Amino acid sequence: MPRITGPRFVADALRGYGVTHVFFVPQMLLETLTSMEGMGIRRVMVHGEKAAAYMADGYARASGRPGVCMAQHVGASNLAAGLRDAYLACSPVIAMTGGPAPAARYRHAYQELEDFTQFDHTTKLNARIDHITRLPDMLRQAFREATTGAPGPVHLQIGGHHAEAVMTEADLALHVESEFKQVPAYRPAADPAQVTSALKLLAAAERPIIVAGGGVAWSKAQAEVVALAERLSIPVATSLNAKGTILDTHPLAVGVVGTYSRACANRAVGEADLVFFIGSHTGGQVTARWQVPKPGTRVVHLDIDAREIGRNYPTEQALLGDARTVLRQMLEEAAKESAGKRAQWVARVQQLVEEWRNSVAEKLSSEAMPMRPERVCREITRVLPENAVLVSDTGHSGIWTGAWVEFTRPGQRLIRCAGSLGWGFPGALGVKCALPDAPVVCFAGDGGFYYHLAELETAARYGINLVVVVNNNGALNQEIPHFDRAYGSDPDERGREMWGFSQVNFAKVAESLGCVGMRVETPSEMAPAIERALDAGRPVVIDAVTDHRAFSPKTWTGAVSDGH
Repeated sequence: MPRITGPRFVADALRGYGVTHVFFVPQMLLETLTSMEGMGIRRVMVHGEKAAAYMADGYARASGRPGVCMAQHVGASNLAAGLRDAYLACSPVIAMTGGPAPAARYRHAYQELEDFTQFDHTTKLNARIDHITRLPDMLRQAFREATTGAPGPVHLQIGGHHAEAVMTEADLALHVESEFKQVPAYRPAADPAQVTSALKLLAAAERPIIVAGGGVAWSKAQAEVVALAERLSIPVATSLNAKGTILDTHPLAVGVVGTYSRACANRAVGEADLVFFIGSHTGGQVTARWQVPKPGTRVVHLDIDAREIGRNYPTEQALLGDARTVLRQMLEEAAKESAGKRAQWVARVQQLVEEWRNSVAEKLSSEAMPMRPERVCREITRVLPENAVLVSDTGHSGIWTGAWVEFTRPGQRLIRCAGSLGWGFPGALGVKCALPDAPVVCFAGDGGFYYHLAELETAARYGINLVVVVNNNGALNQEIPHFDRAYGSDPDERGREMWGFSQVNFAKVAESLGCVGMRVETPSEMAPAIERALDAGRPVVIDAVTDHRAFSPKTWTGAVSDGH
């Protein structure tokens, strides 16, 4: 076996697994970084460890390959916090940090803290490497864990503040397991008897509906979902993670379902007599806290992780396997005989979609200033190119982009924050690193954008040429109704100090950090600004000035209190 240093071995292993970017804050495995010269791996130094984790996460979601981030021991807590979103989104991120050196434990070593367990709840695997000879098998295990089954983040803590435990030489053999370079690593098929049973249940249902979840995106099963829906004449709703599975112009598309949703999608799922969940955790967001579909609705559930099937809804038929593989099994066996009887159901669903469109038309075309965010979303719909990726932050940003932006061109998709406000902008930087030739547009509120504003300098320094649309309403405006209620709907906005910001021109901030800045205050200027931004060849911030009292509609659940 060749004799090699630990840091050089790590660099060779990352190259072998096809890693193209490493996101980091110095100092961690410095000789690994210097060894990457000429390897085709871009070393992206960022301004904070959370941002590094978010960028690696965005990279992984966009590419389907593990994203890699690193931090020295003192920055590990920030990196652990940054992995929360990757864990919630089942994203294959590999994080490497320094850790306590055995000889220095319990002696008040500088910056030292026993923090290994903080990664337990934000990773699939949390492991230590205390000796150089464990690098080969633990790196293989990291890629294996990150990409198999339901993907997810992994943490490797290497002894020493900067991983000094492996800064020696040893006889190390590099063995790259190529199947673990991407998600899915394996594509297991379902039991044929399960497939037959599921198809019989779908054929017998009068009002079936498909709910496509994030597993559809990881499996790259979008075309198969649409093909099965067309074959059996079944409407399709999606989670936020699966938005883009079916174009919004398709006659079977009903939109995003759940908490951040369109009312028509929730109503359609609520009226269904059978729901076919594909690659979905059936968690609280996609089901509006387990109210849509109603408890007791018949369910068929396809997932690669057996633990998720039946977790929240008793399942009439389980399909255990990879989404694309199993859907292809279903397509081979599915007959069209049952589709014709669903004309009435499809017409009903299309009616619900049309009613929703009519109900929102006024806001979509609003000429009000400050602008309505719904109008901003309509302008994004108008000019977003095919194969573009729209990246959104959480909260109102997730609602506006999920419900109000329409995907009308091939290849368009949404990658959205799984819950950590501030993820959107650095996550979008990672997306653009993974897809340098794709148009990438980030939609974030000013509250979320403030979190990692310094990464504008990173974008300019590395030429990460995305477009950021800042929904600038000078507020955490999703919180305003809560404070209004606490103050008895006080018209003088006494709660402003708890939800309001100073008025900031983000276009000027962007220019000061080396990016292009544009400020838009008039609805008609929005689409031309986005078009110019996409052609700029530089990172661009569009400061869209919007109404701080523009709130999202209530989630439709069928309850009397919904007011629908």
